[in-house]
Amino acid sequence: MSAERSIELARVFKAIGEPVRLRLLSLIASHAGGEACVCDLTGAFELSGPTISHHLKVLREAGIIEGERRGTWIYYRVRPETLSAVSSVLTPAEVLA
Repeated sequence: MSAERSIELARVFKAIGEPVRLRLLSLIASHAGGEACVCDLTGAFELSGPTISHHLKVLREAGIIEGERRGTWIYYRVRPETLSAVSSVLTPAEVLA
């Protein structure tokens, strides 16, 4: 793995290393249709809307999720290529063979 790639992946691990963000990622990934409106996510937490938005921003900036504005709401979906890259780092070589 190159030094640049390790920096990119470390940012991903750091983003999902926070419990609220890990839960958000799980909720988005498991939501019907593979995407979730921010309005669907806020009820799962005892946190303010701005706090949830901050955590979603961290996940987005790390390249883990992407969002699309539809009217007044933003719908988030997981970027599978990022999760695949994380998975490949965690999978032992003998499993890949």
